[in-house]
Amino acid sequence: MGYVGIDVHKNFCQFAVMDDSGNIVAEDRFPNTDEGIRSFIARLERFDAKVVIESTGNLWMKLYDAIEARGLETVLSNPYKTRLIADARIKTDKLDARILAHLLRADLIPRCYVPSKEVREVRALVRHRAKLSKTRTEIKNRVHALLDKHRLRAPCSELFSKQGLEWMKGLKLSSSDDAVLKSDLGVLKVFEEQIGYVESEIASVALKDSNVELLITMPGIDFYSAMVLSSEMGSVERFSSDKKLVAWAGMAPSLHRSGDVVRMGRISKEGNKMVRWIMVQAALNAIRSDARLRAFYERCCSRKGHQKAIVAVAHEMLRIVWFMLKRREPYRYENRRLSLRKHNRMSRLAVVG
Repeated sequence: MGYVGIDVHKNFCQFAVMDDSGNIVAEDRFPNTDEGIRSFIARLERFDAKVVIESTGNLWMKLYDAIEARGLETVLSNPYKTRLIADARIKTDKLDARILAHLLRADLIPRCYVPSKEVREVRALVRHRAKLSKTRTEIKNRVHALLDKHRLRAPCSELFSKQGLEWMKGLKLSSSDDAVLKSDLGVLKVFEEQIGYVESEIASVALKDSNVELLITMPGIDFYSAMVLSSEMGSVERFSSDKKLVAWAGMAPSLHRSGDVVRMGRISKEGNKMVRWIMVQAALNAIRSDARLRAFYERCCSRKGHQKAIVAVAHEMLRIVWFMLKRREPYRYENRRLSLRKHNRMSRLAVVG
């Protein structure tokens, strides 16, 4: 049995092959291209080998899929938990590949969950929408700051409504500020169009996802929130309990123990950022429409304040999500009219797309 460690970079990959005794029997680098990967796999077939690849952005995906397609056992290493590499004072590509092979041989690789290719594609689309929304928010903040500079207030409650946009287009500012405002409004229009297009694509996928049908029965979760959860989690079966899911999302409280003293601290934030972010957004919406979650929020808020109370609601909602998906049951206190409204919006956007 051989053990292959691969350190992945944008233009090339460094690999090392180790035998059962821990001796390096082959090492080299190959181009991180389709042709380079095919050539490497042809060389690899001489060995009865297990392969470990370090997760580096999206650079590992083509290599992982190609090796797995050849029937070789392939492991994706978590770079943040591979401490021998992350904390090494001397770092070279050759040394990293050797360490990966050695850890694989010793069965000490901290593994990453690798979803199917289809789930990865949906995840990329959902994350792209989040990035577009983040940039849109930055543009809106710039516009607000520019209007504050001139002490201008919109004649309507929503600045970026149709009425608000028409008002801003008619403003007469200094030449430089006027150019900045018109430019930002033009870019904002493009982002709104692109977000609408991506949402239509996501809605089309969401209509076919059975998890989405269940998740939108919970207040605060629409089809996009449901798709974030579905694509980031993959299969709920990989979480043995609701506590495991909460810990994976980085929403479990940190634990400090000294002797007989145990103290619970803030949430760890060592987990999936997308799920943590979307659950907080869902919690902010849920407390407006669900009496049970609103009461839970108010109890927490009176003791801990708004921010911690919202996180507590998000934590509670994520636990409920695990039970809903595990048991294949809708939300126990579902507002059927609200769920139907969400479903109709999803269907409408999917048709448009």
